[in-house]
This record gives sequence, C-alpha cells and structure tokens, in this order.
Amino acid sequence: MTPAQISRTPGQHGHSAELRLAAQRIGSGVGRRRFLTVTGAAAALAFAVGLPGAGTAAAAELDTRKITEDPFTLGVASGDPLPSSVLLWTRLAPRPYEADGGLPARRVEVRWEIAGDERFRRIVRRGSATAHPEFGHSVHVDVDGLDSDRNFYYRFRAGSWTSPTGRTRTAPARNARNSSLSLAAVSCQAYHDGYFTAYQHLADEDVDVVFHLGDYLYEYAVTATGGARGYTDRVLPDHFNRETLTLEDYRMRYGLYKSDPDLRAAHAAHPFVVTWDDHETENNYAGDTPENSVPPEEFLLRRAAAYRAYWENQPLRTPQRPTGPDMRLYRRLRFGRLAQFDILDTRQYRSNQAYGDGWKVPGPESEDPSRTMTGAAQERWLIDGWKASAARWNVVPQQVTFAQRRDVPGDAYKLSMDSWDGYPASRQRVMDGAEAAGIENLMVLTGDVHVGYGFDLKKDFDDPASRTVGTEVVATSIASGKDGSEKPANWDNLTRANPHMKFYNGRRGYALVTLGTQQARADFRTVPAVTTPGAPVATAASFVTEAGNPGLTPA
Repeated sequence: MTPAQISRTPGQHGHSAELRLAAQRIGSGVGRRRFLTVTGAAAALAFAVGLPGAGTAAAAELDTRKITEDPFTLGVASGDPLPSSVLLWTRLAPRPYEADGGLPARRVEVRWEIAGDERFRRIVRRGSATAHPEFGHSVHVDVDGLDSDRNFYYRFRAGSWTSPTGRTRTAPARNARNSSLSLAAVSCQAYHDGYFTAYQHLADEDVDVVFHLGDYLYEYAVTATGGARGYTDRVLPDHFNRETLTLEDYRMRYGLYKSDPDLRAAHAAHPFVVTWDDHETENNYAGDTPENSVPPEEFLLRRAAAYRAYWENQPLRTPQRPTGPDMRLYRRLRFGRLAQFDILDTRQYRSNQAYGDGWKVPGPESEDPSRTMTGAAQERWLIDGWKASAARWNVVPQQVTFAQRRDVPGDAYKLSMDSWDGYPASRQRVMDGAEAAGIENLMVLTGDVHVGYGFDLKKDFDDPASRTVGTEVVATSIASGKDGSEKPANWDNLTRANPHMKFYNGRRGYALVTLGTQQARADFRTVPAVTTPGAPVATAASFVTEAGNPGLTPA
C-alpha cells in the first residue's frame, strides 16, 4: 500500500537540473538500462553526485577538542549478528538537520568499546575507527572474537563526548541446538504520518533481533510542523518540505528520522537486520525504472545517492557498501540449527510492474513467465541456500505481500501489481524451489502494506483445499497510514475473497515471532493511535504454527 503517486516533471525541484547535467555527462552514447554498472560509468557517477571511491580518506583529521556539541544525536545501533561478531554503528552529527551534520569535512577518530555488562566493568573488546566525511561521518565497526549467543553492551567516544549505551546480542553457533529464538518484524515509518510510539514499546520487549522490512524513511515532503505530528514546540527546517533527490537530501532525512527518541531507543535495545523497500529511494520504483517520467540515467543517479545514504545510516557491513547505483543487500544469517534467515531485496532487480502498476485484473502481461521479482541471481541464491539448509525454520524476511490477495470475492477480482501477485511465475519458482529443497517449515516475513496480515501459503492459491506449504506474517506499519483502524473499509471483502487469510488488522505496531523446536508463535502488537504520542500497546491476536504442519491457528 503506497500513498498516492506524486506527479513530478524534471525541473520542478531545485536539484533536478543538477541531476540532469550529471546524467548527461555519463549517459551519452550508452544504452538506457544498466549502463551505470561498468567501472568507468560508476566512477563518473561518483564524481557527479559527490560519492567517494571506496576507502577514500583524503580529508585532514579534526582535533576532537573542537567538537563542542554532542555528536551522538542520532544514537547508536547494531546489526547482522553472527556467532562471533556483530556490526556496531553510529554517525557523528552534532546538528543532524544540517547537510554536513554540523561537522567540517575532516575525519574524526572515534573510540569504541564492547563489554559483557552494562557498567562496562568487563570490557571484552575495544578499539578505534575513523568517521570519514565522505561517508557522512558514519562509523561501521565489525567487532569479531565474541562469544556466541551472548548479550553485550557497547558505546562510542569522540573527544570528551560519550554516546548512549547500546545492547546487542551475538547469534548462536552455527551447529548449536538452540531451542528458542525471539524476533520482531517492523516496517514503514513515515515520519509525517505520526509518532514512532510502537518503537517505544518494542524497546522494552525481550527479543533477540529485530528485522526491518523496508520503508525506513519516506522521500515525501515533511512540513515545518512534522505533518500529522502537529508540532507546536518546534519548527522543522524548510529543506525537509520537499522530496528527497540528492545525497544531501537523503542524509538530512535520515538525520530527521534518527533524531526520533523512540527509534533511537529501539536501536539501542536490540540488534537490527535491515532491508529496504521503495521509499528509501522513490515510491514503487522497479529496478532501474522510476515511478515518474524522468530519464533512466537521472533516476539511477538518484538511486545511487539513496543507496549511499542508506548504507551510511544503517548497521551494515562493508560487503553491503554500494558501488554507484548497485548494492548487494540480500544476504543470509543463521541462528544455530533452529533458524536460517534469507533476507531478500525485492526492489533492485525486479521487472517493471505490469499494466502500469496499481490493482489490476491479472492477465498475459503480469503472468509472463519471464517476469521476476528477485532477479535470476538472487532467485538461484535463495533456492540453493534452501538446498543446503539444515535449519528447523527457514524464514524469508522481505518486502511485499507474498500470498495471493484478491480485492473482492468472485471472479471479477484485481491483484496488486506491486506485490508478488504481479509476479506469479516468479513466486511459483520460489515455492517450487522450497518444495524441491524439502523445506517443511517455511515462514515469510513481510512489510509494506501498513496493515497486519496472517496468511497460510497454499500449494495452489486458487484452490482453498490445496495443501498448506508455509505461513506468512505481515507486520503492520510503525506510523505510515496514520492511526488506522482495527477493521479497514475493505476488511470484509479481503477476508471473504482470501480464505487463506487468517488475520487482518489495520492498526499500527509490529509483529513478535517466537521460534521453537515444536512450534512458532506470532503475536500482532498494536497501538490505538500514532497522531498523538504515548499510546499503549496491546496484543491484537496470537497464532501458532506447528513444525511439520504449516498453517496458522489461534493461540
């Protein structure tokens, strides 16, 4: 579910001329699609939008005594836990609403330490890292040599300033016979639609890891009063009141989002595993095809800026650092023998949406076997990973609704061309691959649609009596869609049209999933409002699915 499309013509934004000029420098005489992936073009792209080459460190060092304001306004985060390591993140920004974060274009030495206790009496690793201005003064520290399946506490220091303390956790050893794993799934946090109250409650939950399934930020304008937040005690700078296009735009937008105290609290409390959807770049883009009628070369410049800012502002390792408009975000994490997580990217490699996007009657265009949601390489990677998996649960964190979702009962239905329904051949290949690999306990984690769903995944979605082959848990939004309602206007139509839909709720919140050796439990946690702060959280519904017997039943 996406907001109404924003019409835009080149030149409407002040940055469009800059983007067009850069695109002309690198687009001449080259094909319209994927021309930026060659080395020379990527280098030209980096020059065009100010993106440095990997490892750039030409800036002089800043005397940290000159940092006179707290540089840790964006908090701390950790991510992608492995059995012996975890990625620690922060970004120095004493003035987060400014393009340079309030720091000069000089590198800054940042000290870090990680301990087995919250008071840092048992420090197990420490070191220093460089915050380069070329990377937005972000810091990514891959701490190795840690004990598996343990809680740790970490912090950073820059000059006389000390960051907030974060808590993280390593994964169990690969062959560990762990019997329980708790996780949260979150998505879609439009700042202008309301407060991140759900994160305040998530920070207090007892979970091992959080999966963010996309739309971490939105490219849309945010008014001086914060949109639906309706600020009366502050005024946001005017540069937020426009759509993001350039690297500076995206960096400042992350500064706005990460200045939210509830988001900072959730990051400090739990390690995150992140993947993007569309709004981190532009609504409903598909591969190198933009939403609006701008030249592909101009869009890929924008995509490069968005991808660079995403990496700078997330707890991601060096292999995920982008090259121009390309970024390898799909990856695999294992938590002992209990769970394997195959994190997908369903946005960067997909075919363009059929029939011009939206909800449409399916037909030859959407059902073309050549259409792909993941791209061929990622599809092979996913299925090959299943073939090698010995995990009890094989979980796929990804972006858009996987199960079939008809809009009305009967034969005159439409399907969402942006979801897997618009790519049925691609979905079938994935489901056939899971069956061929002998995957018994398949679970898909999804975001995007600003509602909570629980689905049984069917061998044949057109036959309600066909075998159930897995489950799908769709996490509602953190804020996108404003307050929502328990039963949206289409609740009756969707529940009658899709008998494999076991749950549908339109409030904001998150999903909790507990994996065990015998069953998995899903709790849909919701808040009654986000347009006013401080709402309580409650469990809207709970379901279980038995190992070896897929399908959701009320807990």
